[in-house]
Amino acid sequence: MSEAGQQGAPHRVVVIGSGFGGLFGTKALRRSDVEVTMIAKTTHHLFQPLLYQVATGILSEGEIAPPTREVLSGQRNARVLLGEVTHIDLERRLVTSQVLGRHNVTPYDSLIVAAGAGQSYFGNDQFAEFAPGMKSVDDALELRGRIFGAFELAELGAARGEDVDHLLTFVVVGAGPTGVEMAGQIAELARRTLRHDFRAINTRTARVVLVDAAGQVLPPFGARLGEKTKKALEGLGVEVRLGAMVTDLDERTLTMKYKDGTVETLDSVTKIWAAGVQGSPLGRTLAEQTGAPLDRAGRIGVNPDLTLPGYPEVFVVGDMIALDNLPGVAQVAIQGAKYAAKEIDGRLRDKPAQAPFHYFDKGSMATISRFRAVAMVGRLRLTGFVAWLMWLAVHLVYITGFKNRVTAVLHWLVSFLGRGRSERTATEQQIFARAALERLERGASDLVSDPGAYADKRAADESERRAALESRALEEARLTDAGERGVKVGD
Repeated sequence: MSEAGQQGAPHRVVVIGSGFGGLFGTKALRRSDVEVTMIAKTTHHLFQPLLYQVATGILSEGEIAPPTREVLSGQRNARVLLGEVTHIDLERRLVTSQVLGRHNVTPYDSLIVAAGAGQSYFGNDQFAEFAPGMKSVDDALELRGRIFGAFELAELGAARGEDVDHLLTFVVVGAGPTGVEMAGQIAELARRTLRHDFRAINTRTARVVLVDAAGQVLPPFGARLGEKTKKALEGLGVEVRLGAMVTDLDERTLTMKYKDGTVETLDSVTKIWAAGVQGSPLGRTLAEQTGAPLDRAGRIGVNPDLTLPGYPEVFVVGDMIALDNLPGVAQVAIQGAKYAAKEIDGRLRDKPAQAPFHYFDKGSMATISRFRAVAMVGRLRLTGFVAWLMWLAVHLVYITGFKNRVTAVLHWLVSFLGRGRSERTATEQQIFARAALERLERGASDLVSDPGAYADKRAADESERRAALESRALEEARLTDAGERGVKVGD
C-alpha cells in the first residue's frame, strides 16, 4: 500500500490524457477509494474517428469533443487540470505540466499514462505547414477552412479567366481508414453537395487524389476488402495512387516517387496528411528512466500487465504502447485503461493481480461514402450498405453524451439523405492561426504576460492612462473657456 494510503489519505491516481484511455480510465475508478486527477492539454474529450466529418462540414466540433469537465462533473472523486505534461519523475512520483508558461507539479501514488499519439511525417516535419494532419480539433477546423476556401478562391480565379486546376486538386496522403474516409467525403462534397453553389466553376471536375506508398488500400482490412474499397473510391472519381511515396511538398505542389523510379508532381494547394502516427514524446521520457525499449513509431515496450519495468505503479495504455502488435485503435485504449483501473482498485483491496492484459478485438470499420462502408468483425467481412449501418450504430454508441448523439443523427440525416452540410463556416483564423503561432518563439505563451510582468505593466499602463486622461480634460476645459470650439483651425 502507498505511503499516502498508510497515513489514511486517499490514494492519488493521476491520469495523463483526456482521450479514450484517459476518460475511460478515470470513469472506471468512480467507485474506488481514490482521488483521481486528470491532466490534459485540451479541455475536451475528442472522438477522433469522426474528425474527418468536422473537416468536411458534416458535424460541428462540439458534437465530437464535449468538455471533459462536463463529462466528469458527476464523478466526485475526479478533478481535471488543464496542462501539457512535459516531464514525469518516476522516482519522486511527480508529474510536471504547463500551460501558457505556467507550471504545475502533481504528485501521484498510481499513474495511468494515456497521452496518445500524434501525426508522423516520417522525418519531414516541414510538411506539416502545408499538409495538416487529422489528430486534433485544430487540425479539422484548419482543414475545413482550406477545403472550402479552395473552392472559394477557385471561383474568384475562374471569374477572372485564370487557371484554377491547382485549387481544385485535393491530395490525401495515406490510404488507411482516415485517408479513405477523407478522400470519399471530399469527392462527395465536390460532386454532390457543392455542385449547384458556384457559377464560374464546375465543382464536379475537382480532382481528389489518394496517395500511399503501400501496395493496397486499407492494409489492416486484408487484400479483398482493400481491393473493394479501391474500386468503390474510383467509382466516386477518386484517383488512387499506390506504391507512391511523397518525397516533397510545398504550398502549391506535391512530389511523389514510384517504385520504378518514376517521379510525378501534382499541382495542389489543399493537401491532407493521413499517413503514419508517432507516439507521444512522453514515451521517450519514460524510456530514458526505465530502460524500456521504443519502437520506430515512438511506442514504449511495457510489461504484460501494461506497467513499466521496475515501476508497477505506472501503467501505459493506448497508442503509446508496443505490446503484442496491438493496433492503434480506440478499443485498445479503452480496454487497457479499464484493465489498469481495475488493477489499481484491486491492489487497494488486497486482491490478487489480474492475468496479463488481453485485447478483445471487436472489429474494424471504415466509411467510403454515404451508404457505403467496409467492416471486419471476427471472420465476417462486409461491404456496402449493411456495413455502413453497422458503422453508423457503433459510432453513435461511442459519441459521448445524449445531446451529442441526437444532434449527430440530425446532421447525418441532413448530409446523407439530403445534400446539405450544416457546418461549412470557415475563417482565416482557422486556416492561418496555427502557422502564425508556430512563428512565435514560445508559441501562445508569447501572447500572455507572466504574472509578475503583468502586474508591473498594469501599473505602468494605469499611470500612463491617468496622465493622458488628465491632459485631455485640461485641453477640453481650455477649448471651452477660450471659445475655440467650432472655430476653423488656421483662421
